[in-house]
Amino acid sequence: MEAYNPQSAPEPGSWLELDEQERIDLVESWHRAAHVKLPNVTAHAALHTVVENQIAMNLEPVVRAVHRLTNGGLTRHDAIHAIGSVVAEQFFDILTTEQRDEVDASQAHYLAAVERLTVTSWRQG
Repeated sequence: MEAYNPQSAPEPGSWLELDEQERIDLVESWHRAAHVKLPNVTAHAALHTVVENQIAMNLEPVVRAVHRLTNGGLTRHDAIHAIGSVVAEQFFDILTTEQRDEVDASQAHYLAAVERLTVTSWRQG
C-alpha cells in the first residue's frame, strides 16, 4: 500500500500488514498533500489510523457507524472524523479521570458512544 485516501476504505489486509507508524505516515501524507490545515497533523493522523484500524478489523459498531454516517450525508472522511472524535473523548476521559475502568468496561463505553453517534450529534458537536 503506497497511498491513503480517506474517501475510500483501504483494503483491510494491505492496511493491517503495514506497521502502525507506516499507517500514520500515509494518513499524514494525504493531509499534507491536500493542504488540510490542522493544529497537529500527526495527532490527527493517529486518530484517523485508529478508526481505519477498527474498520479494517471489522469492529462491527464502527463499521455500522461509518455506514450510518455516510448514508446520512457525511463524506467518508467526515465519518472518520466523527468516529475519531469519540476516540479522542474516550482517550481524554481515560487520561483525566480518577476512575479506572476495566478494559472491557472502557471498550463497552466507547462502543456504546459510537453506536449513539449520528450525523446530527456530530454536526452539533
